Amino acid sequence: MTDSAVPSRFERPSAISFLGYAAGVVLILWCLAGAGFSVEKVITAPPRFADFLSRAFPPNLSPDVLARLGWKMVETMQIAVGGAVLGVILSLPVALLAARGLIAGNWVNQLVRVVLSFIRAVPDIAWALVFVVAVGLGPFAGMLAIVVDTVGFCGRFFADDMEAADKGAAESLTATGARKIDVVACATIPGAMPAFVSTGLFALEKAVRSSTILGLVGAGGIGIELKVGFDLFDYPTAVTVILMIAVVVIGIEQLSGYARSKIIGEQR
Repeated sequence: MTDSAVPSRFERPSAISFLGYAAGVVLILWCLAGAGFSVEKVITAPPRFADFLSRAFPPNLSPDVLARLGWKMVETMQIAVGGAVLGVILSLPVALLAARGLIAGNWVNQLVRVVLSFIRAVPDIAWALVFVVAVGLGPFAGMLAIVVDTVGFCGRFFADDMEAADKGAAESLTATGARKIDVVACATIPGAMPAFVSTGLFALEKAVRSSTILGLVGAGGIGIELKVGFDLFDYPTAVTVILMIAVVVIGIEQLSGYARSKIIGEQR
């Protein structure tokens, strides 16, 4: 082929590949149909959204509303930070049982990993509903939901971090006859600590985002104010809640990102 020849853009697919592509297209169309996708609704949505914005802006910034919402946001942060901290602490012993080749046998590793997978598979708002039934309405139910969700998140990643930690120090201690628990405490955990901190910061970000909506099911926090605002068609207050949530979540993400960058910089 000369330099001036136009290269072929696509190779002709085989029959099996073509059937796979066709099946993928059919699957996508089936999902869109099941989700109620409608071109008519897409076309008519912008005017309705514009009407919502016209009734929602300007946000309700009256002092009494800001004071009430501010205390609810403080409660939301208490739920998030308290739940995330307890969840991270509880995740470490769980991760030790889930990590392969550390202190537990293979069947224990697999069992704990299955439990962690189950915890992650259940949405945090579903855990909030469970704890609302168990302990009643209020922020304590929300905090327990964050604790469980954080254990599911950090437990798996902490286990992977310990498995991926440098084995040199652990092997040296093992060669001296140290016990497994001593090797883990003196070599594996310190080696994985930077990854632990990074994962813990991600868990805090996740907890803050989750805690903002747990109030929708009565588990405390500012979510209940958002629900009441929409239920009463008080759109200016609802938009104020949304803006407060956005500011807090973005702020936490920025602080967490800065902390992670400092940790990575110190490692280098």
